[in-house]
Amino acid sequence: MAEVVRMPKMSDTMTEGVIAKWHKKVGDKVNSGDLVAEIETDKATMDFESYQEGTLLYIGPKEGEAVAIDAVIAVLGEEGEDYEALLKDDGSAAPAKKEEEKAEPAKEESSKEESSNEEATGSNVTAEDLGVTVITMPLLSDTMTEGVIAQWNFKVGDTIKSDDAIADVETDKATMEVTAYADGTLLYVGVEAGQAAKVNDIIAIVGPAGTDVTPLLNQKSAAPAKGEAKKDDAKPAEEKANAAAPAESGSAPVAADDSRVKASPLARKIAKDKGIDLNQVKGSAENGRIVKKDVENFVPSAAPAAAAASAPAKSSDAEVKTISLPTYIGEERYTEKPVNQMRKTIARRLGESLFTAPHFYLTVSIDMDNAMSARAQINEVAPVKVSFNDMVIKAVAVALKQHPNVNSSWLGDKIRYNEHTNIGVAMAVEDGLLVPVIRFADGKSLSHISAEVKDYAQKAKAKKLQPADWEGSTFTVSNLGMFGIDEFTSIINSPDGAILSVGAIQQVPVVKNGAVVPGNIMKLTLGCDHRVVDGATGAQFLQTLKGLLEAPIRLLA
Repeated sequence: MAEVVRMPKMSDTMTEGVIAKWHKKVGDKVNSGDLVAEIETDKATMDFESYQEGTLLYIGPKEGEAVAIDAVIAVLGEEGEDYEALLKDDGSAAPAKKEEEKAEPAKEESSKEESSNEEATGSNVTAEDLGVTVITMPLLSDTMTEGVIAQWNFKVGDTIKSDDAIADVETDKATMEVTAYADGTLLYVGVEAGQAAKVNDIIAIVGPAGTDVTPLLNQKSAAPAKGEAKKDDAKPAEEKANAAAPAESGSAPVAADDSRVKASPLARKIAKDKGIDLNQVKGSAENGRIVKKDVENFVPSAAPAAAAASAPAKSSDAEVKTISLPTYIGEERYTEKPVNQMRKTIARRLGESLFTAPHFYLTVSIDMDNAMSARAQINEVAPVKVSFNDMVIKAVAVALKQHPNVNSSWLGDKIRYNEHTNIGVAMAVEDGLLVPVIRFADGKSLSHISAEVKDYAQKAKAKKLQPADWEGSTFTVSNLGMFGIDEFTSIINSPDGAILSVGAIQQVPVVKNGAVVPGNIMKLTLGCDHRVVDGATGAQFLQTLKGLLEAPIRLLA
């Protein structure tokens, strides 16, 4: 009877495979273990062996074509056998059967939900029907997906006014207050202190004292219950997979190097599991290639015994050369902590940026002698102390006005060229990283920029920054020079089109007027989103920035 051959899943991340080469053609006789095709996966090009025997009646995809996992790629059977019905059944009956199987549980599930809802509530109940106000987890920042209840300021049964802050919520940026916006009694608390809730999830209910909110809660929880049932159905399959995994371990290692022996991947795996040296196995396939049945039928010869006999002589030589080392006993230990909201957001946003925006980097060296001299003179009269980072922020803002292509953002179907210069300044805090924004930096003095940066730094450490403080950047500056880092690369802070990494000022020998003299060099690395910034555009921006920092009097013009 004819059997279909499907595209196998050859790696854990594989979703489709490309037929690199067919080793058999229609009409060829195929035995179990024969190499049928080479399949290119997302990891490598691998051999595909037949687990069935018969004549190759049908080949679906041509060489170079991609096929989804479990799709039919060939049919094996008896010579002259009709296989058309098999292909039709696979294309239509199987999906229909799956749909019917899915439909039956769905009907039972929906009927159960309806009956349970009718028992619990009798009808659809809204907050207005009960005269209560439902308080949900608010969206407190543009990047927030969930919040952690830092503490409750009231408990169930307490009387609440509309302007009371009922709880403190830890977001990915700061700890902020949640206002009740309703008068009444706190009837229900849905999330304990220290636990997380997604945006728009119910965290509390306020209303007249003694109101029963159970019907409302049952109604709200009906949809999640359905999702949980689906997860439970998937557990038996996972348990089977976990139970099967240990059966593949515990075999002896292969002693000799058999990497140059012609063998199929399946034959190599079986040989490794059984501890068989493929150098001793005779292949029966084309050009002496070893296949599955050759390994399974292999009978060990006397060669291993001879190798074992010579082992004592080798071990005695090794004992003579053995060096006695003192025994050190260590203890493996580690600590695990829950990921806080800020770290979750950093992981998500920077991951999206790195794997979505094509990054490239340009590095330039800046002679900081004039900048050091100018800074010393400025700080003699400035109301606040100006840092080198303040000078870099000012120079970047001025340079961006001359190179608007760098001051841009990729928006999918269009590019936004920003005419204003809002410079994000990366700041390290205890739990991660924040990027407050110096707005319209090109029009501000160095003293003004310095005062803003210092104010933001204090707020960031105290977790007092507000969403308006970190939103709206068009370019970002990240400085690790204070830690002695010579140069580094940064991940772009989306949706910005570029980011500047600032290194430390290093005293190095430089050539000036034909003589080697001490110099003060700072390296700047520009990370660019290649979708909006080209190499030449980024290089021209860095040349302008270099000129401004090496002649800082131009920043004051």
